Amino acid sequence: MTKIIAEIGSVHDGSFGNACQLVKVAAACGADVAKFQTHIAEAETLRDAPAPAYFRGEPRWDYFKRTAFSEQQWMGIKAACETSKIEFLSSPFSEQAVDLLERVGVGSYKIPSGEVTNLPLLERIAATGKTAYLSSGMSNWAELDAAVAVLEKGGPLIVMQCTSAYPCPPERAGINVIGEMARRYGLPVGFSDHVEGFAAAMAAAAQGATVIEKHLTFSRQMYGSDAANGMEPSDFEKYCRGLREVWSMTGHPVNKDDLSDHLDMKRIFEKSIVTVRPLAASSVISRDDLAFKKPGDGISAAKYKEILGRRVSRNLPADHKLEESDLQ
Repeated sequence: MTKIIAEIGSVHDGSFGNACQLVKVAAACGADVAKFQTHIAEAETLRDAPAPAYFRGEPRWDYFKRTAFSEQQWMGIKAACETSKIEFLSSPFSEQAVDLLERVGVGSYKIPSGEVTNLPLLERIAATGKTAYLSSGMSNWAELDAAVAVLEKGGPLIVMQCTSAYPCPPERAGINVIGEMARRYGLPVGFSDHVEGFAAAMAAAAQGATVIEKHLTFSRQMYGSDAANGMEPSDFEKYCRGLREVWSMTGHPVNKDDLSDHLDMKRIFEKSIVTVRPLAASSVISRDDLAFKKPGDGISAAKYKEILGRRVSRNLPADHKLEESDLQ
């Protein structure tokens, strides 16, 4: 199974209306999942915790408080997802956020890169028995091993290759890690795409990633921590369509020895052996007697050496397509 996750994150900037509209946009673009972030400031951060370099518009505590939704609003967002026939997903940043999402009825969890070493949170998520998407952007193999060991005791697990850079340079996307993760854990692997444009996701899908996540925004000019690195709807729709095409390719391997779909084309485009000049009966065929021309429904040009030295069985005109009956 393949999935495209539209990472809405905090692009809504605390607006319930924006959040519900972004759900509609995600579904219209072709995403399977609308993903949010569930922040409870008191449960996840100290007031003086530093802000990341890519967003220092306001103190983190203030930002989380201002953009947080009430439980009733989360219920409304989940209902909006159900109306748009798109899966509701959120990243909890505290055990209290897990409790809230359980009351709301979330179907699965996304574990953010910064929570991979928060084993108490992972244990709480595993205890729900629900599907978990484990981001890996800030973690080494030892940290991921520990996280996987906890989460495997719960529900289905998908490990997501990710680089926590906003935006992520193409050379740091870590596409090679997708195969390493699959071999190491024997689990489905996804890709959380922070690279600008389309290329990284298409490469990840071709390398075996079955879940792709990408930030979605109304406009990259919007205020907030996610919008500047998001993808606008017109491009997101193309993004989803491109991924479906790549997955169709990888899901339908081609047998190069099966030429049944090319028989007509081979007849039209390949070459047959023909005579260059008139040949008298019983004359011996030399290389200078032969040319190679369309269509390819006679003796194949590939077999010309088998013809050399044989005698013709009757008088043949020039530009005659040789048949086995013409030869002794």
